[in-house]
Amino acid sequence: MASLHDFVNLDLSDTTEKIIAEYIWVGGSGMDMRSKARTLPGPVTDPSELPKWNYDGSSTNQAPGDDSEVILYPRAIFKDPFRKGNNILVICDSYTPAGEPIPTNKRAKAAEIFSNPDVEAEEPWFGIEQEYTLLTMSKWPLGWPENGYPGPQGPYYCGNGADKAFGRDIVDAHYKACLYAGINISGINGEVMPGQWEFQVGPSVGISAGDEVWAARYILERITEIAGVVVSFDPKPVPGDWNGAGAHTNYSTKSMRGDGGIDVINAAIEKLEARHTEHIAAYGEGNERRLTGNHETASINQFTWGVANRGASVRIGRDTEKKAGFQHGSLRCHIHDRRDHHSPCSLKTTTLIKQLFLFL
Repeated sequence: MASLHDFVNLDLSDTTEKIIAEYIWVGGSGMDMRSKARTLPGPVTDPSELPKWNYDGSSTNQAPGDDSEVILYPRAIFKDPFRKGNNILVICDSYTPAGEPIPTNKRAKAAEIFSNPDVEAEEPWFGIEQEYTLLTMSKWPLGWPENGYPGPQGPYYCGNGADKAFGRDIVDAHYKACLYAGINISGINGEVMPGQWEFQVGPSVGISAGDEVWAARYILERITEIAGVVVSFDPKPVPGDWNGAGAHTNYSTKSMRGDGGIDVINAAIEKLEARHTEHIAAYGEGNERRLTGNHETASINQFTWGVANRGASVRIGRDTEKKAGFQHGSLRCHIHDRRDHHSPCSLKTTTLIKQLFLFL
């Protein structure tokens, strides 16, 4: 007797050249991810080979009911770790039928900035550190006593053992699935609050950083769906003496990685300080609950920076501080913006940072 598992894992390559493409886009909240699948006649290697598609924007809070059609433009392709074979995941952005980006489409502006010849010449590298919290279906952190609290923070960061690391199987499944998909995921670790984890994407060049973070988030959503748990990107999932969850942005340019790079970095920090209020407004709703000046954060109301200071808005690493520590062509020559809290901002953040350094 065949089982559901047998059908889910059918190898289609024995019987057809057709493939399944999962089109993925950002929904109306700017946080939710939507997707649907279509059959294509054969393998695809470039987004330009893919057809545009449409969806009902009135059901995602992105269009009115009397003019609900929103058009999907394929932008990036990844191997599908769920269906495997030649099947693919397709990161898309959303447009009106007239070809105008809808308000929740942050990628269009990012593409405009990153295609600027001056930007391309600087070879901007980004490394995104995405923190998240695993929750039970009752929306309480995984591994915590039901309606109760674990021991205080301290043993959980990069911890090991059944009483310290909750959900490692989910985290490792996500790590391997991202590598399979072709995402430039560079690592994982347990975070300070129990049930909280982090994955890192990068270094990635330009707009690909945002595409890869969104693809990694989609895969994480799917894996937690299979595991029967909920993933949260809330900046402060549990009030009180617990760390929040951020999406820190590491940023480096060719000038930063070259001779005199420390001077370029210092100038960049001054520009970030001058636009602090503007950037905070774009760095995610609810961030005031996380950026309190406690729990490895700076105050949301004040821009600060420091060397090896995890309580600053922007951190500079020890290797970056010392000219002798520079490794040319390395992301070690970078700034670390710790203010962002969720990955929709991966496109907004990378765009804001690159736009700032290009035009100021």
